[in-house]
Amino acid sequence: MRVRAAHLIGRDAEVAGLGESLRDLRRSRGCTTFLVGEGGIGKSRLVAELIGEAVDAGVRVLRGRSSTIGPMVPLRPLTEALMPLSRGGETPDEASLGPYRPVLGRLIPDWSTGTPDQGSTVVLAEAVLRLLASAGRDQGCLLVLEDLHDADTETLAVVEYLVDNLEQQPVMLVATVRSEPGEALLLAESAGRRRSGTVFRLAPLDDDEVNRLIASCLDTEPGLVPAEVLTQIREDSAGIPFLVEELLQGAVTGGALVRENTAWRVAGNLRRNVPRALLEGAIHRIDELGPQGQTLLSAAAVLGRRFPLSVLQLMTGADDRSLLSHLHAGVTARLVAADEPAPDWYAFQHPLTAEALLAQLTPTARAALSHQAADAIEALHPDLQGDWCPLAATLRADAGDPVRAGRLFTEAGRRALANGTVGSAVTLLDRAETLLAGGTDSAARAEALEALLPALAETGELTRALSLASSLRELVGAGLGAPRLAALHTRLAQVAYMAGRWADGNNQIERARALLGPDPDEAHTALTDVVEAYLCLDTPGQDRTQRAERLARAAIDTAEKHDQPLVACQAWELLGVVARERDPAEAVTYLERAMNTAERHSLPLQRMYALTRLGGSRWLADGGTATLDEARTEARRLGAVTVVYTLDGILALHDVLCGRFAEARVLGDEALTMAARLRLTPVARYLLMTRSVLAAHQGDRAAMEESLTEFGRWGGSGSPEEPLALGLARVFCALLEEDRDRAARDMAGLQALEAENPSTFHLGGRHGLGLLLDLLDGRLDRGRLDRVAASSAGRMRWNRHFVLLADAVLLGREGDPEAAGRAAQLAQEVGAPYPTARHLGQRLIAEEAHALGWGDPEGWLREAEHHFRETSATAVVGACRTLLRAIGAPVRQHRTGSNRIPAQLRLKGMTVREYEIFQLLADRLSNKDIAARLYISPRTVEKHVASLIAKTGLPNRSELCALAAQQS
Repeated sequence: MRVRAAHLIGRDAEVAGLGESLRDLRRSRGCTTFLVGEGGIGKSRLVAELIGEAVDAGVRVLRGRSSTIGPMVPLRPLTEALMPLSRGGETPDEASLGPYRPVLGRLIPDWSTGTPDQGSTVVLAEAVLRLLASAGRDQGCLLVLEDLHDADTETLAVVEYLVDNLEQQPVMLVATVRSEPGEALLLAESAGRRRSGTVFRLAPLDDDEVNRLIASCLDTEPGLVPAEVLTQIREDSAGIPFLVEELLQGAVTGGALVRENTAWRVAGNLRRNVPRALLEGAIHRIDELGPQGQTLLSAAAVLGRRFPLSVLQLMTGADDRSLLSHLHAGVTARLVAADEPAPDWYAFQHPLTAEALLAQLTPTARAALSHQAADAIEALHPDLQGDWCPLAATLRADAGDPVRAGRLFTEAGRRALANGTVGSAVTLLDRAETLLAGGTDSAARAEALEALLPALAETGELTRALSLASSLRELVGAGLGAPRLAALHTRLAQVAYMAGRWADGNNQIERARALLGPDPDEAHTALTDVVEAYLCLDTPGQDRTQRAERLARAAIDTAEKHDQPLVACQAWELLGVVARERDPAEAVTYLERAMNTAERHSLPLQRMYALTRLGGSRWLADGGTATLDEARTEARRLGAVTVVYTLDGILALHDVLCGRFAEARVLGDEALTMAARLRLTPVARYLLMTRSVLAAHQGDRAAMEESLTEFGRWGGSGSPEEPLALGLARVFCALLEEDRDRAARDMAGLQALEAENPSTFHLGGRHGLGLLLDLLDGRLDRGRLDRVAASSAGRMRWNRHFVLLADAVLLGREGDPEAAGRAAQLAQEVGAPYPTARHLGQRLIAEEAHALGWGDPEGWLREAEHHFRETSATAVVGACRTLLRAIGAPVRQHRTGSNRIPAQLRLKGMTVREYEIFQLLADRLSNKDIAARLYISPRTVEKHVASLIAKTGLPNRSELCALAAQQS
């Protein structure tokens, strides 16, 4: 008989659906399909048919499956599927992957940068999505993930992300899932409900289909198969294709069904107990191997579906000859097979076979085998690297040793967290905490909790992490020292800070302080001090920056004394932030100390963070982004995608302030999309503030208010970014609407907010635009202006532009028009990178400059009118024209076609008609010829030429013609 049927039977609808999806793939329409059914229902056979069709169509096929060697093998199916790209010599496309390229080193070692990636699983999923899109850009890509029910948490998270993002990509994902309850089945059902994926539930074959399957396996027609065989196999298999094939195999090899010429004849008992048909069939074949063979395979089943011969031999004591003899018999009986390409590894051909073997063991026998297996693994692999640690932990748990199992799960969880497989870390550490809960080893449980808290923070499970506070209380009376408990509460505080929950964080810090007592050992206080310092910056309060600085300095002293470089780096960075307001040089010194400490102790991520903050300080000081760009390059190299998005937020705000609105929108929207997906609350909040500023600087109040509402939903109220949202957005928008009263009210609200709740962001207006508005409204004197001008914040380039304008106005009022003009000119130079702010400033000071006779108010108003006409700020345009008329300056009409006039000529007041004449002067035509071409009178041409000579400041018509020729 055939091992398998020659043709796929009973899956016409599924074949048609998969075929249609494959054809859509050629049109770059991606999709996801889940093949769901019980073991043996035919999922793998259906996948094999699809792969054959895909190969014939030229589609690239990538295939991976999950493993059950231990509780999980993080990301195994994805690694297995993507490895062929590396073996084929392909490297990921830098242009298409961007900052995601280093992240793929978690899956493909050949592409690793050598630095362990700590990024979110969602970031990894985006990297996989982009790699698959690149792999399928020519003919499409088919990704097959089998046995997803055995997959780890990270793999399921990546699959869920792919499901929601494949539609516009040339990628087809097909995953097989058992119908038993589990996370994989929930994922498939959720995708089906959302219609982001198709779920094919494979039902058992009906009687006719089973008959055809039997005939195909027996290489005959259904009518030539004995009716007894058809009936018995239908009943015993329950329509499961794998059981049909297994039952037939057992009947034929056992002599119950024999072939005579072209016909088949029943020669023995065909009956098997249902639903134990497969179990009995497999055990029957195992029994034929003899007691030693059965013992050997039972021991192998304890190790999982896959098992290494070295461990199996040590735990059973079998010699080489006996081991290989029984193993060869198992291969012949189609129970096991070599698990290529791993050397000396074998696997059961079907997971149900291993399950059948385990079902035959008594609990005592299984515990004993598990104990032997764990001892063998620890003897052969004492460091328990890779998958050995979680496997040994599982075996110790099965052997009834919860403490030893819990410690091993804790170690496996720590390693998973360090390698960036956060979901697996949570699962492993959860198992550890469960095993150790209620036990007597409180130190072991504390170790598990200490690792579990940051793992939960990385997965965004803040509420669950904070709920572990009750577990901490249980440890109080279990002999655990106060410093250990304080460290756990500090970890909880750090979790809260990472999620922007300052109140919860401060509560945990209070508990940590209470445990440490009034006179704590300073070796235990550094981490608590630095975490509380960062929380201070997020906690609304008048003295939050001062308190943060005091705590950071205390943390530095302790960290450097007790060799805690990571804490020292974090504290130096915080000092660099809070020192910006009083002394830029001091801030740079602190940040350079952080960088040097990180370099000295090989902390590349901390060096990158310090470089990022240093870039921010330099950007504030002079408006340059070179260091920020350097930091972004370093973040991309390290695969620190979160930092890349943080820097994108700063660079997007820089684009807004520089008037590059289109660039700011593209950069900001892309970064915000990813920050929202990753639940990076502080980053998303900053980007929403930037989006509101973008709308405000274009005079779009509706869009600004919409962004500010979303900003509030992300915790904007009381946040450090709130002053920027008020000053750079609300105040600017009101000024562009020519609503000075509203602008003054908003600025007063900003100043009151910062008086009660100081911010480390200094561009809101208190040190710049607010000074100018106060001065124009009579609420500022020379003393206050000079104090701000001398401050660090007042010297920041954005603010200094407005400080210089305010100084010019005061100098004019003090009777020094020349000095006022010089100050105004210097303000124009300082504000050159910021066109919206510069032209708004020109409009604000022009009226008073004209009244007191200093500067160039007419030129300023014309430049401002031109700028705001281009940005559609009609209220400011109207105000500029009104002021031009008020000072007696001519106001030109803006006819259709004015956009064709070069900016330098338009600023001189050249009209559309004058520009038409000016263009014809390039050929040195006479007034009469020009009049004929434009259908106007020669006298009109003469007047326009005279006006052109006056506006351009040229001495005669000949020079005017020469200029026209240059411009043409």
